[in-house]
Formats: sequence, structure tokens, C-alpha cells
Amino acid sequence: MSDGIRFSRVLLKISGEMLGGESGVGLDTDTLDYIAQEIKAVYDLGAQVAIVVGGGNFVRGSAFSETGGINRTVADHMGMMGTIMNGLALQSAIEKAGIATRVQSALDISAVAEPFIRRRAIRHLEKGRVVVFAGGTGNPYFTTDTASVLRALEIDADALFKATKVDGVYNKDPRKHADATKYDTLTFTEAINQNLAVMDQTAFTMCREHGMPVVVLDLNRSGGMARALKGEPEGTLVQGG
Repeated sequence: MSDGIRFSRVLLKISGEMLGGESGVGLDTDTLDYIAQEIKAVYDLGAQVAIVVGGGNFVRGSAFSETGGINRTVADHMGMMGTIMNGLALQSAIEKAGIATRVQSALDISAVAEPFIRRRAIRHLEKGRVVVFAGGTGNPYFTTDTASVLRALEIDADALFKATKVDGVYNKDPRKHADATKYDTLTFTEAINQNLAVMDQTAFTMCREHGMPVVVLDLNRSGGMARALKGEPEGTLVQGG
């Protein structure tokens, strides 16, 4: 581990909506450049960085299936392809910031992305490349939250950073309740018992079972990921039974 950082290998989960800027739809180039610089700040501290990106700025499978009358499996596969578009956009932005980046997809789309191969992904990280995991898990009915935990475990990450638009976990939605209380730290059991919306329950249960720490932070707070990497107070740290 490099001096001054708490986690030497991290996986960052970014929602597709984050890439869409204020509208949360499509891709916003200024937002992509900003996220790339935030990733560079973590990379420059000496950490190995992997990313799982969602696809909700294009298609959110479960919601699209309900509102559009499309078969859920088909809708989820459409969402997975949205994550591949996002992965390619992130790759371009991060490489523009001067860091070699590879996209690995759980869906076979070899013309634009490598297939996900665990050992190859780890080798890329060891060689100083950022790796973007796209295509979710490759299976319908699983969210990209679950994909992020799965990939974090597979690459032996030290922590999972879940980037949101809120600066941590609260006892209730701070955007709706002025008296909401933020947690600086939580155990997985506390979060589950209080039904706190950290991530979907399948993903969260996997984190608890395998001891994967989760840092929930606001991606729009410049330098937040770098501060969390160094162990400084940032967002909410969820760990322990």
C-alpha cells in the first residue's frame, strides 16, 4: 500500500444518472470530465482503481419493463448495453485525463470491450490501468449495485466506494426531511435492521457476508473520494457485522 492511503485497491460504483449531469439523462461531457478528474485524484495517490457504472441515464431495466410493457429480461439486457455506452464514455474521459483505461464487459461485445476475465482485470490494475466493468453481471434481474459488489470481491478490492448525490447515509431522506440525521459510521446489521437505503439488499447482504467495507459519499463534493481513500472523514463508512 502506498503511504498515506487507507485502501490500496478500490472499486467505485457510479450510477448512470451521475453521468447525465443535472438532467440525469444521456451523457454530459463536463460531468464526464469532472468525474475523470476525481478518479485521477484517487489514482494519483497510488491506489488501484476499478469502476462499475450503471445505465439508468439510458435505460433502467426494472422501471422500463413496468412502464414500457417490455419483457423484464429484454429490458435488463437493454440496460446492460446502456452501461457499456457509459463505460466507453468513461474510458475516453479518463484517458483524456492521462490514465490508461480498459473496459471489460460481462456481455460479449468484443469489437469495443474486452470480456470480463478476473485475472486479466487484476493484471491491468497491477500495471496501473483503470478498469471499467460494464454490462452489469451479464444476467437479468441483478442490479449494478450487485455487480459492483461481485466485481469488488472478485478483484480483492479493499473497499467499495458508492458515489451518490447525497453525502452519506441518513436515517431518512435529507432531501425531503430537514431533520434527517447523517451517520458517520454504521454496521451492516444496523443498516439492514433500520432499512436504510444504502444499496439493494442482495448487494448489501453480500457485503456483510464477505466483509466488504462500503463508503457512501457525494461524488459532487470535489476531492471526496481522495479524502475517503486517505481515511479522512467523508460520507458514511459501513463495515462490520
